[in-house]
Amino acid sequence: MTSGILVVGTIPPGTQDAVIGVVKGLEKAFNEKDPVALGGQYAEYASWTNARGTRLDGRQEIFESGAVALKSFLRDSFARYDVVKMLEAAPGVIAVNVVQIPVDSAGRAVDGTQGATLYVIAEQADGWHIVAGQNMAVDPQTV
Repeated sequence: MTSGILVVGTIPPGTQDAVIGVVKGLEKAFNEKDPVALGGQYAEYASWTNARGTRLDGRQEIFESGAVALKSFLRDSFARYDVVKMLEAAPGVIAVNVVQIPVDSAGRAVDGTQGATLYVIAEQADGWHIVAGQNMAVDPQTV
């Protein structure tokens, strides 16, 4: 385990940092309600299934959906994204388990539904990006 993160396989520290950077970039974009930055964390041809079970294909569709959600039903939602596990699926491809903790706008934990998210983050020509993922809402009593 590295810094509380279970690392499975041989993932170099620089790769771990890059993967965490993608997750933290997504967290920042979510909390700042910035759909452009949010979409930028995904690969051009990514596939994403949100907590409502809707599959979105491609960076543009993810951006468009995020733009609507961040301005409407997620406008008052904030979260902390904690990487809990990394698994090297193949060279340059890391599966990442993330726990999403609801927080207030100041970053303090609050009651609410948590997220259990799996991201597949891969090295692309323009850097590390999410290529696939799924978010699942979790009742905090079951976590």
